[in-house]
Amino acid sequence: MKKYFAELVGTFVLTFLGCGAAVALGCGAENTAAIVGTAMAFGLSVIAMAYTIGGISGCHINPAITLGVFLNGGISAKDCGMYMLFQVIGAILAAAVLAGIVATDPSIVITTATGANACAFGAANGLIVEIVLTCLFVLVVLGATSKTNGATNNFAGLAIGLSLILIHLVGIHFTGTSVNPARSIGPALFEGGQALADLWVFIVGPLVGGALAACIWKFIQPAED
Repeated sequence: MKKYFAELVGTFVLTFLGCGAAVALGCGAENTAAIVGTAMAFGLSVIAMAYTIGGISGCHINPAITLGVFLNGGISAKDCGMYMLFQVIGAILAAAVLAGIVATDPSIVITTATGANACAFGAANGLIVEIVLTCLFVLVVLGATSKTNGATNNFAGLAIGLSLILIHLVGIHFTGTSVNPARSIGPALFEGGQALADLWVFIVGPLVGGALAACIWKFIQPAED
């Protein structure tokens, strides 16, 4: 249970700090500084959690990563399902706390008051963006944590966190950037409306992207000594 609870805590931190930054900074298409700040918040949250719980659970804190690791033979089916369950619970708890905090501040009038995702240019566009970005992100995760990388995988958390910053810099304009179903489920449940209607995009897209990344990594993965 410790590794499952670690995933809950890690996903809570990622969702609360990442989405919290988006809310506090007023992240939007016209606010470049807020976009950069939000991207950094998500990336730095991953780095912090990687070096906090990485030795306990591997610090997936993302169902798309868990799926990719499972398809790559890194965890069992049971752990895959339990990781995903606890990740979603962690994200929901984080969104609940954030929603409670936001409710006390009448100055926050932005539409995504819990950091929920939205398809700015339609569901089809959002789906493609989420598939591609998640595929690239999970590919970095699989490569950076591979045993074939030797001592360099000690810096996996840094590589993964920095890549997530880049992913957000590209994706925020189009979808708000999810690449993580759990991180989207929590805020959408409290935001409701269009965020909840579009939620399927941010579940299907990242999971498809994670599966594609696993396929690509299996093809290019170097043989172990």
